[in-house]
Amino acid sequence: MKEFELKYGCNPNQKPAKIYMNDGSELPIEILNGRPGYINFLDAFNSWQLVKELKAALGLPAVTSFKHVSPTSAAVGIPLSDKLKRACFVDDIEGLDDSLLACAYARARGTDRMCSFGDWVALSDVCDVTTAKMLAREVSDGIIAPGYEPEALEILKGKRKGGYNIVKIDPDYVPAEQETKQVFGITFEQGRNNFKIDRELLTNIVTANKDMPESAVRDLIVALITLKYTQSNSVCFAVDGQAIGVGAGQQSRVHCTRLAGGKADTWFLRQCDKVLDLPFKPTLGRPDRDNVIDGYINQNEEDVCAEGNWQKYFTERPEPFTKEEQRAYLDTIDGVALGSDAFFPFSDNIERAKKSGVKYIAEPGGSIRDDLVIECCDNYGIAMAFTGMRLFHH
Repeated sequence: MKEFELKYGCNPNQKPAKIYMNDGSELPIEILNGRPGYINFLDAFNSWQLVKELKAALGLPAVTSFKHVSPTSAAVGIPLSDKLKRACFVDDIEGLDDSLLACAYARARGTDRMCSFGDWVALSDVCDVTTAKMLAREVSDGIIAPGYEPEALEILKGKRKGGYNIVKIDPDYVPAEQETKQVFGITFEQGRNNFKIDRELLTNIVTANKDMPESAVRDLIVALITLKYTQSNSVCFAVDGQAIGVGAGQQSRVHCTRLAGGKADTWFLRQCDKVLDLPFKPTLGRPDRDNVIDGYINQNEEDVCAEGNWQKYFTERPEPFTKEEQRAYLDTIDGVALGSDAFFPFSDNIERAKKSGVKYIAEPGGSIRDDLVIECCDNYGIAMAFTGMRLFHH
């Protein structure tokens, strides 16, 4: 297939639209089901690069959940604790521990369930049945992977009344070194970002605390590779082999840190017994549960514990999760990794990171205030590496 006609571009008024190879060669994909759109393919090709790099860097199956050309999360295949299985709504999945790919999917899809609603999924490995069964019950737009087990493919084909978008990509495809895009009829050309992110990138530790265990190195690699495919400015919190908070596209770096930190906090708080034991009505759907949990923790648009509201969601009225209780729980968190796609210009980012249990940081360095940022890290015993490499993505 040398080109594929799309229904429309980013918006319905943007027609005609298609994808094709500039040199006239075959596209490196097969569309096994559905009819992916313009944004679907943007998500597919960016997300595939992310999981391919994670697998190459860490040697574990990798999965990411993408929405609007940025990851909601990314994770490698590490078995889940019982509490995390409950928080990710996968404690009922038989054989989960036997598939590292399925574990990676459970983590990536379960991290930020609100943002992952209607996501695009990328798998580094051939999709197995366990992963397909989990994906089948989530609201999702499509998937890209290097292959699919026959039974897994049939399971996925049943999604969205048979219209689920399933793309198979050639894992050996390597794009040209130079890439181009057009803005306002003007063509931009640049060398493709082939910068390799690995353990060697984290050897320049500039803080008094030089201790960076292998688990922290792994988590920082997850954060940095995630940032490589996140709309800038961007900051990523990671722990236990998964990105737990991604702050994307903010003009101010501290706003990225606050956004990502807030998501990380929500992820931690969802594993608190008070949240895990919420008395949901058995008829409440999964997306509604996600919204209610977010409302319960963050006390957003609706007080879900208020009289007249709780009856819609719970079999009995739950006690509110107070800010004091939440702070006490979060104060027990430690060992979180944080990556930034550019330098931290002020120490306020470190102050905010510490509130979410950050112990390890990787950022390019190069700010005129690096000394103040390092001093703040030293005050908290944080180990920080300067990578010397910016990871902007637009």
